[in-house]
Amino acid sequence: AVVGGALGAAVGTANGILGIDRRERFRIYASAERRPSFAYRGPVRIGTVLPEDGIVYYDVPREFELAGYNYTIVNDHPVLVEPGTRRIVEVID
Repeated sequence: AVVGGALGAAVGTANGILGIDRRERFRIYASAERRPSFAYRGPVRIGTVLPEDGIVYYDVPREFELAGYNYTIVNDHPVLVEPGTRRIVEVID
């Protein structure tokens, strides 16, 4: 049951917050915006808390229906973050 639970959790989060359709559109959007990338020495993964200083956080456009999240570019990858905590909630590859 534990294995199935872990596998189910991994499969359930594979598409992340954006889902398959919006994920690709967001990746294209973020690339077209040409925002500067923040060089981060730590791991860029879900759960990482990014620094408050030295990095710019941007509003996610309404078309993506993600009110309450910001995004930024870290090590050339767009990431979604929780504004209050600066915690990465999705890495868009």
